[in-house]
Amino acid sequence: MKSLIIIGLLFTSVLQIIAQPNRPAIQVPDDRMRAVFEEVKTPYKYGIVLAQPDAGRMVDSPTVFRKGTNWYMTYIIFDGKGYETWLAKSDNLLNWTTLGKLMSFTDKDWDATQKAGYVALIDTEWGGSYEPEKYRNRYWLSYLGGSEKGYEAGRLGVGTAKTGDLTKPVEVERLPQPVLSAVDQDARWYDNKTIYKSLVIRDKAQKTGYPFVMYYNAKGVKPDAKGSGFENIAMAVSSDMTHWKRLGQEPLITRKTGICGDAQITKMGDLYVMFYFGAFWKPGAFERFACSYDLLNWTDWTGDDLIASSEPYDKTYAHKPWVIKWKGVVYHFYNAVGTNGRVIAVATSKDLGKSSLGQ
Repeated sequence: MKSLIIIGLLFTSVLQIIAQPNRPAIQVPDDRMRAVFEEVKTPYKYGIVLAQPDAGRMVDSPTVFRKGTNWYMTYIIFDGKGYETWLAKSDNLLNWTTLGKLMSFTDKDWDATQKAGYVALIDTEWGGSYEPEKYRNRYWLSYLGGSEKGYEAGRLGVGTAKTGDLTKPVEVERLPQPVLSAVDQDARWYDNKTIYKSLVIRDKAQKTGYPFVMYYNAKGVKPDAKGSGFENIAMAVSSDMTHWKRLGQEPLITRKTGICGDAQITKMGDLYVMFYFGAFWKPGAFERFACSYDLLNWTDWTGDDLIASSEPYDKTYAHKPWVIKWKGVVYHFYNAVGTNGRVIAVATSKDLGKSSLGQ
């Protein structure tokens, strides 16, 4: 029995070594990348689907999932003080009704004024169910948390929360401390300043050696470097959703300037696709993607943007993606900043008309 345990431990260690991002990368060929672009492109901008509730509050960061026969969207509102997480509902992905809050401001704690939540463990299959999975009989969220007032002010970190029902506007149960922070002992050069948005998926094949994988964007600076740093996409892994560790010594996606952030993962056959946004390494903010066979080594798309500024309502920024395929139509939700303030818009692969919320 002891020898079997030792063999098992050795096998687990080998799996974890194999899963390190430092192994030789397998590039996704150009024809596969082009095929992905053709599959996911959304040339028809339907327009705004979630407007600002008033001039003083801005909406941001859509996460879309399905439960039963309805669609739900978590999103965040910034009111000048900080972030709170809200919930909306739809039966057709175009018309949304606000239900209420999932995470509100509190008087104290490390996350008192910043609680920007993102639903975890959503089915990643392209054209799949898009339903969130339970773990330990609870639905989970990761969230950007912080205690200072202002737009993403101070040192931010990643928190986790859980709930028994994601379809009702009920305050979720937050873990008391961040699970990932810029001051962790294993912080890397690329996340030693602050950590922003996160996405948690279940890696059923355990290609990383772990069942849970977090992609997050963070800012950091090498010890001998000057300046305030730039924003990259990195990864962490976990066996229990509460204890996380970084994987790799370098970011997964970076331009070494500006921003790469807000990853969303979908699976197309043997290929994983990461939607993300770029900003300031060329003018504006815009939607991009990368592909991988193993969740670790990513081939960046070098062609046209998936979404870029073209309309009055997204003339400043078009960024922060959530992309799904449902009944043959691709819906690309994104944060649009322009003449209507900061709103959530959608572009589609088929012409579905125009939104009545403003163009």
